[in-house]
Amino acid sequence: MDARKCGRCGARLISRAHRSLATVWFFWALGLIAYVPANIWPMLETRLLLTTSDDTIIEGAIKLFNHGSYGVAAVILLASVAIPLAKFAAIAWLALSVHHKLPSPAKWRHRVYEAVEFVGRWSMIDVFVVAILSSLVQFSVLANVKAGPAALAFALSVIFTMLSALSFDSRMIWDLDDELASTREGDDLAAVEKTAPPQG
Repeated sequence: MDARKCGRCGARLISRAHRSLATVWFFWALGLIAYVPANIWPMLETRLLLTTSDDTIIEGAIKLFNHGSYGVAAVILLASVAIPLAKFAAIAWLALSVHHKLPSPAKWRHRVYEAVEFVGRWSMIDVFVVAILSSLVQFSVLANVKAGPAALAFALSVIFTMLSALSFDSRMIWDLDDELASTREGDDLAAVEKTAPPQG
């Protein structure tokens, strides 16, 4: 690992954090573990007069869909199911592609990394919705809404997934591309030398 000191502050500069993949997988696994109860446990606990109901993320989206709130249900399913699963898959693919040196365009891999970084800021939408609903209905006598245990699990899953993405050193994407390019040039040069007529 190439380590130098900054000329201004004296801090150690690290060229590449090659050991960051272990940190990526650590936070990735924690995020996946927390994501399972986030979809099994109730996200909202609603009390209306004498009746109570506990809804998971998907159950809440289905209820909204049945009541005609198609757009809100679609947003919740997209932000709570589709995007987290896509982030898990994208981070795992980036880490595997760098570790196993899979041949794929570096620009495309970097765009996947940027997409993961971009959608990370919208991953807490479910937690925000629960907080808003709880604050609006908390003071009502007839109804009461509070966050279920899935809210904490979902928040932890989002945080761990964001830490996993932040731990990934995107510079290794371009290092892999340069290494693969050098390998291809070496193979082409060796092929030319084999086909060249002998001199002498």
